[in-house]
Amino acid sequence: MSDENVPFLTQEAYDRLAAEHEQLSTVGREEIAKRIEAAREEGDLKENGGYHAAKDEQGKQEARIRQLAAILRDAEIGEAPEADGVVRPGTVITALILGDEERFLLGSREIAGGTDLDVYSEVSPLGSAIIDMKVGEKGSYEAPNGKSIPVEIVAVETFEG
Repeated sequence: MSDENVPFLTQEAYDRLAAEHEQLSTVGREEIAKRIEAAREEGDLKENGGYHAAKDEQGKQEARIRQLAAILRDAEIGEAPEADGVVRPGTVITALILGDEERFLLGSREIAGGTDLDVYSEVSPLGSAIIDMKVGEKGSYEAPNGKSIPVEIVAVETFEG
C-alpha cells in the first residue's frame, strides 16, 4: 500500500459501505426529517425529548455519512492479499502476544464486516510493529502504558470476509 492513511477495502466491503452511504443519504435523511418535523409540531421545543433525540440522531447520522464519503473517496480497493507468510493489511494474523495466542484481522473495521474477528489497524502500535513481519519472526510494540509487549507471528492467512 502506498500511503498508510489510505484505507484498504475489498470490493465487497466497498460495495457494502456504498450501499450504507446511499441508504443513509436518501431514505435515512428523509426518515429523520419526518421525525424532526413531527416532533416540532408537538410544540415547545425546549422540553421536547422526541425533538432533541431526533436531532441527536440526525447529527450522528450526518457524521456517519461524512465518514463513509471520506472512506469511499480515499479507499484503495482490491482483493484481500493472498497469504504468503508476510503480515499485510487485509490478512488474518495469528500471533503470540504476551504468550497468549490471538487471531485478528489487520486492517480497518470496515473491511471486517460481520465477522467476529478482532481488528487492529495497521497504524496502531501493534499493527505498525508487525507489518511486513514473516511467520516465525518475533518483535515487540509499546503499549500505551509504556511497557514493551512481545509478539511472535504464528500464522498469516488470507481474509475470507
